[in-house]
Amino acid sequence: MSKNGSGKKVIGKTKRSSSGARTFKPAIFLLGFLMIVVGVFGVLYNPSSSTDGNLPWELSEAGILSFSERGEPVFTLQEIKDFYSPESPDILKLVSFESGGDKVEALLRIPADTSSPSPGIILLPGAGVSKEGEQGLASELSRMGYASLTFDQRNQGAINIERDLELFKVGLDPVEYLMIYDVLKAADVLSAQPEIDPERLAVFGESNGGRFAIIACALEPSLKGSIGISTSGDGTEELDPSQIADSEAYRLYCSIDPDTYLSALPPSKLVMIHSFNDTVISHEQALRTFALAEEPKAMYNTTDETHGYTASMQPYLEKELSLLFK
Repeated sequence: MSKNGSGKKVIGKTKRSSSGARTFKPAIFLLGFLMIVVGVFGVLYNPSSSTDGNLPWELSEAGILSFSERGEPVFTLQEIKDFYSPESPDILKLVSFESGGDKVEALLRIPADTSSPSPGIILLPGAGVSKEGEQGLASELSRMGYASLTFDQRNQGAINIERDLELFKVGLDPVEYLMIYDVLKAADVLSAQPEIDPERLAVFGESNGGRFAIIACALEPSLKGSIGISTSGDGTEELDPSQIADSEAYRLYCSIDPDTYLSALPPSKLVMIHSFNDTVISHEQALRTFALAEEPKAMYNTTDETHGYTASMQPYLEKELSLLFK
């Protein structure tokens, strides 16, 4: 990948041939959101991540990822004091669960004032945000009556495309595959809790977390829906595979693009909430992904000049969660 004069990585440049068809420069693969994740949040790679090729994944020729049976979830629970929302009566538990040969740490927040099992939400922060840093939103979900499981994503949600391609080509687990698998294992852990209604689960992600939310929801039919705040797909559907010299790279990039999985989402619902003035991901990028999605789907827009969840999004979030779990 090359860099332009602004210092951002250029990964989606195209030109037209004399016939008017699109052609793509060799080694330029990915569009949109991946550029923003890498350019804004930086590249992080954790050598301790499990990349031993042991994940039970398969990849179709079209670049669609699938996992075999995950087995029973293995986890431990410890109730802890709520330092993040001390005024809240919520029950807060520290969870450690096994995924891809590693231990993943999570916070389970359960509303205290419910007499029956609560709907559950896997909450995925944006890149650079920890499970603790997402507890403000988790508390808001609890006030609406929803339990949440928020875990520390590998590399705090940041990605390294080049490193994942190296791993993929030698038959090892790309870290993004591990990150997707973590979401599926988190759903298994959440559904196993007696305080949670396993028939009413959804996945909710901000920014880069929204990308993984879409993919995981498409791979796990039991999830009622995917809610994405300030997120989008990567636009690989606009690439011409015949013009890309590295077919393995193309398959990998398709497999980590949420747009690839949109047709597999129904009957689960896609909900997107995005600001017209998002400072990281353009509204046009979000609209492109929403246009590719099939029904059922819903999109709401705000005017905040920021990136991520804001108070103005709360009414839309509350409305759509009530519809998902009715």
